[in-house]
Amino acid sequence: MSAENLQKNNSKKPTFEELLPILDKELKKRAHKWTLKGIAWLDYDDVSQLIRLHVYKKFHLYDPNLPFSHWVNRIISRQISNLRRNLYDSHSRPCLKCPENEGTDLCRIYTKQCSNCPIYAKWERTKKRAHDVKLPVTLESHTQEVYDRPSEFNLSDIDIDKVHICMQKVLKPLELKIYNLMFVDGLDEAETAKRMGYTTNEKFRKPGYNTITKIRKIIIVKFKQERENGNIEI
Repeated sequence: MSAENLQKNNSKKPTFEELLPILDKELKKRAHKWTLKGIAWLDYDDVSQLIRLHVYKKFHLYDPNLPFSHWVNRIISRQISNLRRNLYDSHSRPCLKCPENEGTDLCRIYTKQCSNCPIYAKWERTKKRAHDVKLPVTLESHTQEVYDRPSEFNLSDIDIDKVHICMQKVLKPLELKIYNLMFVDGLDEAETAKRMGYTTNEKFRKPGYNTITKIRKIIIVKFKQERENGNIEI
């Protein structure tokens, strides 16, 4: 029996697991609404996981006398809108909503969108770094911004072999395994967790997500400490 028929024929409130196929169907129908393709670390699969978790937490509010698809559609639309706003809109260039914007990086008043405009200058001081972190930029046109980011490794002007030798000395065995998988082999968090054999009991949570994230932060902190101590020269 399909999830839709189950809801119609069941006098009791269906469980979240029973209605999950309807939720997945509605999520799939709205994939086109996720337009932030430039955010490399968050695709629509990740967005769907976040929405499933949110619906699960709010499921006690669902009235079984109403069609589940109608109720969940409102949640999906709001969550996509909220995620888009939080990840990009709140940090995007003010030029995008400015009436003097002439497209690309052109401005009717200042010829080019730049810090000569006081509104742009304020955005550059307060939000540009957050914007660049959340929406990855290309190395070719934004070299300095990428090198200046404090949250990541900067290995462009460093002897990689010396970095690896140094990190082998300061990392614990588990940290070193994660380091080799992520920063030597170039695997992402999900693939690293899979290689490490991590599993999870949490609904909608990728296996090893918390562990990998925490260890990755520890590795970056230790890398910075070694660089500040002069053990890694730039």
